[in-house]
Order: sequence, then C-alpha cells, then structure tokens
Amino acid sequence: HVQLVESGGGSVQPGGSLTLSCTTSGYNFGTCGMEWYRQAPGKERELISTITNDGVIKYKGSVQGRFTASRDISKNTLYLQMNSLKTEDTAMYYCAAQAERSGLCLPYKHWGRGTQVTVS
Repeated sequence: HVQLVESGGGSVQPGGSLTLSCTTSGYNFGTCGMEWYRQAPGKERELISTITNDGVIKYKGSVQGRFTASRDISKNTLYLQMNSLKTEDTAMYYCAAQAERSGLCLPYKHWGRGTQVTVS
C-alpha cells in the first residue's frame, strides 16, 4: 500500500521561506519520477516541478530560481525548498509519484493529501 505524506506547510510573510517534505512508504522510491503540484483556491492544479528517476529536475517558470526540489533516496523523501515566497504562491501543495511495479513505471500516479502554504 503506497502512501505519500506531505508536511512542512504553514503561513509565512512575503519573502519568507518554507521547506516541504513528501515522505513515502510502500513505494520503490527513486525508480520512477515524482512531481510537485499546487492548487490555489478557484484554480486548477498546476505542475510546478518534476524529478525523473535519474534525478533530472525541471521547474515551472514562475518558480524557477526560487524553488528547489531534491530527494533523499535513503529516507524515501522528496523535498521542495521554497524561497522568496510571494502571495501568489499561496496554495495547497501536493506531491505525486509515478506508480511502479516490478521496476516498471506505470501510467498513473499516487498522490498525497497536500500541505497548505499561505503567504500573506
């Protein structure tokens, strides 16, 4: 049973920083890609960062240079360091992991329940 649990959200002032964590269990961490998404009130969920199985990281333009994704395979955890936060970064943040079976990456994702980030 795969579980993803996000943590680290909170309330900060503009210009502040937060580090989100996504801890997984029951998942073959590092075999397939993982992603960070966010969803602001009244808006669609948007992809903000991807990390491939071999560690290549990409970002949405609006967070490039301010957010840094990383992972610790030994801890089965994905991170999102967020600096220079803006009010428009306010959203629920989710991590997602591409499903895996016997080393093969499958075309669907596991999701966490999210952690709220409020910048005001």
